[in-house]
Amino acid sequence: MEINQTQTTVRLDVWLDVACLYRTRSEAQRACLGGKVLVNGQNSKPHRLLRAGDEIRLTRPLGRKQSLTVVGLADRHMPKAAARQLYTDTTPPLSDEEKEMRRLDRISRAGLQRPHAPDKRERRALWKLKGR
Repeated sequence: MEINQTQTTVRLDVWLDVACLYRTRSEAQRACLGGKVLVNGQNSKPHRLLRAGDEIRLTRPLGRKQSLTVVGLADRHMPKAAARQLYTDTTPPLSDEEKEMRRLDRISRAGLQRPHAPDKRERRALWKLKGR
């Protein structure tokens, strides 16, 4: 599938969804409204019109930043391989220190999982232990 070069503008939330940067358009809208998407250095609303050559900066979970340059425009879904051609990722690579910090953070978060609520069998065993 080819990238449509005849369009001059596309809504930001639609483009973010089509480019597979967010799973759904509503998720892209929430990110825009939450200040997680900057276009050319400015906070952008979902209805902002995007043009080729615009610089986008996304704030991802855990404080990660992703920088993109818009190369092509599309308003309809396409295969992921074709969707990746809509932008160039200009995010600088991580340093070795940052990689190690993320690895340690991931390990520490894995150990901090909340305990699950006991099911019926486990509740009955707890009642027996407590003498109820």
